[in-house]
Amino acid sequence: MTFTILPAVDVRHGQAVQLVQGVDGTQKVFGSPLEAALRWQNEGATWLHLVNLDAAFGDEDSQAIVASVVAGVTMNVELTGGIRDDATLEAALATGCARVNIGTAAVENPSWVKRVLARYGERIAISVDVRGSELASRGWTERSDLALDPFLVSMAEAGCSRFVVTDVARDGMLGGPNLDLLAHVALLTNAKVTASGGVTTAADVRALTQLATVGVDSAIIGTALYLGHVTLDEALTMASDIAVGPKVDPRTARRMTGEVPFVSVGEEVAGASEGTVGHTGVGLVANGEGR
Repeated sequence: MTFTILPAVDVRHGQAVQLVQGVDGTQKVFGSPLEAALRWQNEGATWLHLVNLDAAFGDEDSQAIVASVVAGVTMNVELTGGIRDDATLEAALATGCARVNIGTAAVENPSWVKRVLARYGERIAISVDVRGSELASRGWTERSDLALDPFLVSMAEAGCSRFVVTDVARDGMLGGPNLDLLAHVALLTNAKVTASGGVTTAADVRALTQLATVGVDSAIIGTALYLGHVTLDEALTMASDIAVGPKVDPRTARRMTGEVPFVSVGEEVAGASEGTVGHTGVGLVANGEGR
């Protein structure tokens, strides 16, 4: 299996959009969600990251649009946004998507999330959305007092096999992914990690593939694709020669490589390259990605 690239299609008011740091009203509009999805499919994507922002913000019903996108493509679809109870989860799964991401509910209603993890297994991923030193929820508009590491361990022990990790401050900013945060999450549990936020260039994709041995096996790319900072072909090419095998046990990985330090806001990791390794925090935000 190779490193996977997931182009993003975020749906807001019936249009495909990209926000800056998840802030409503900052969106750039890119037309029909289905047309955007088909573009990425035609360019070679095998997975799509589909976000129902209307559901995430809780002010509009775009379920029919989201369902039409899932039905209109042959790609595997990872669906997220506003999935917070049995009804919204069943509606999301009924679209035929391959996987759903749960964000806010994991922060606010962990007992329910643990129950659905036990029932649905790998069809459920947990969004880990970090803003500064806190976890974010509800479209990245609210902050949580939960500490990151205990949250991750609790979800992993409940059966979470995948975390979708976003440094909210980097989302839509075209400044490179937070490799420190991603490595920290990957090394903490046996769950796989999908990187989200800040991926801007082919070099960023290559940097992420270097974390494949510790469990970062995929990356979501949004704004950079739409604005042409990187093409999907470039990203797929960078990822294509990276074989993703069984994840190295976190304890073994630490002994082999030494864990990349997880630093608090304002600290720089020594030797970090500009635009790819930067600031990270120690808490969670329930978000717009897994919102």
